[in-house]
Amino acid sequence: MSEIKQGSGSHILADRHARTLGKDSLPRIQDILIVEDNNIDSERLRATIHLLLGRAIEIRVANTVNSAIDHVLNKKPDIVLLDDYLKPADSANETIPFLRRAGFSGHIIVISGELDRQRRQRLFSVGASAALHKDDVDSSHVAEALIKVYAKGC
Repeated sequence: MSEIKQGSGSHILADRHARTLGKDSLPRIQDILIVEDNNIDSERLRATIHLLLGRAIEIRVANTVNSAIDHVLNKKPDIVLLDDYLKPADSANETIPFLRRAGFSGHIIVISGELDRQRRQRLFSVGASAALHKDDVDSSHVAEALIKVYAKGC
């Protein structure tokens, strides 16, 4: 195998590939709830999850807080991927406690377009397991977030 040259960008691809392969250490995830009010973003996330975990996984989508709560009450997912800001005025700061009161005790990964250190800390303080920037929704970053939350055991 040829040596990876540092300036070629190949090391970045190799790192992403290694992160994606780490998904094999995850417990079996069968049901994911995506809470996202933008159809393009939810389809992008759905496609990323299918690429990462396969087509056999059940992916349900809710586009409002009430719909998300109904999904949780009807059948608890293994994990929730939550948009940080849902229209008209719900943020993950309010949505996460609603999901917890509805009985969801699993992992919640927040997907945010406005993620900085302060926002990340606020999300963790209300019960998020992890947070990803919307620009980082690809198979390697989603795999890395899943591996982190399941390794922490939160």
